[in-house]
Amino acid sequence: MDKKIIVALIYGYLIANGVPIALSQTAETPELYSQRPPMAQSQIEEFETIVKFQKEESLSLWAPIPGWAYGYDSQPQPGDTLSVPTPANRVILYGEDVEELARPLTIEGSSATFSRQDIRHAQDVIDWFPEDYPPMADIIKHGPESLRGEADWACGSCHLPNGKGRPSNAPTAGLPAAYMAQQLYDMRDGLRYSADPRKPNMPNMIRMARAMTDAEIQESSEFWAAVPWTRRLHVIEADLIPEMYLNLNNNMFFTVGTEPTEALAGRIVETPIDTHQADYLRNPRSGFNVYVPVGSLAKGEELVVNGGAGKTIQCGVCHGQDLMGIGLIPGIAGRSPSYMMRQLYDMKQGTRNGNGAQLMKPVIGNLSIEDMTNIVAYLASIIPPAPVPGEL
Repeated sequence: MDKKIIVALIYGYLIANGVPIALSQTAETPELYSQRPPMAQSQIEEFETIVKFQKEESLSLWAPIPGWAYGYDSQPQPGDTLSVPTPANRVILYGEDVEELARPLTIEGSSATFSRQDIRHAQDVIDWFPEDYPPMADIIKHGPESLRGEADWACGSCHLPNGKGRPSNAPTAGLPAAYMAQQLYDMRDGLRYSADPRKPNMPNMIRMARAMTDAEIQESSEFWAAVPWTRRLHVIEADLIPEMYLNLNNNMFFTVGTEPTEALAGRIVETPIDTHQADYLRNPRSGFNVYVPVGSLAKGEELVVNGGAGKTIQCGVCHGQDLMGIGLIPGIAGRSPSYMMRQLYDMKQGTRNGNGAQLMKPVIGNLSIEDMTNIVAYLASIIPPAPVPGEL
């Protein structure tokens, strides 16, 4: 058999079986790969074990999943499978534009310069605005020490170094350190997982929590607690919104239309004001438009402030008059409605079962999906107080 044919068959077999291989390399060009290097095999097996546990523990849903909050436009099905995620890094894939990936990039207000290769590296988090938060701890910039030998993630890769996160994950900035640490322990101990088994970053987060030492859990929690929570959401009541594209790779809505032609239909849609800034450059200061149903702000305010004539308890009783949190109770003002909706749904579904969640369950017991939607719409509309100058 011709030698070239044999080589092609070998390459095809390796690629088909998920083995990342270098496809080309010369003295002038970098090495190109067929796919990104995966996590360590032990971590792949850990991820799969967590996914299996979630499926075994799943119960009938108390109400249809609010897909917009989880980043899906359909309901989970019994036959759904969850692929093991692969962390981005500096590896260049075959077919990618090498020059574009290496091009120096800047953003307004920052003196830093990074390439797209730098920006997408999940285990070496870039720092556009180091003045906005304390110096990044190694756990934030590089992830758990036990995972640094293989491709993986760092905390700041998903949550961003300023803790603002994105709609598909948690906004961690400004939350009490003890609360944050308890959430990581709850994940580690099987007390917190997603009601939607398709959502990949929840088992991934559980896997990482299990890989963290107690010292790393404390260090990361203290870092996030020291970052002030500031405004990044702009809430708009609407019946019709611009056409949206739901990217199932990161469970985020991106605006593709200019005119309001898409029915909101009871959803809440968070979308970057500037997709290039938020997604391509990963600008942590970039804001989001939040489209909420017409009338939801007034209805949500009634539930949050007054308890909805006995339907629930006033949120300020526990979360503070300004809803910025008290002691071990997290702040909820001005935070991602997608994230908050997932937490309310998960608590009522029974997939979030830590001590704090147990306290919340009677509070949300009488709430419907519409009630929860109205509550998180109103909470998202609250503008957090400006941080005290020099508090960093």
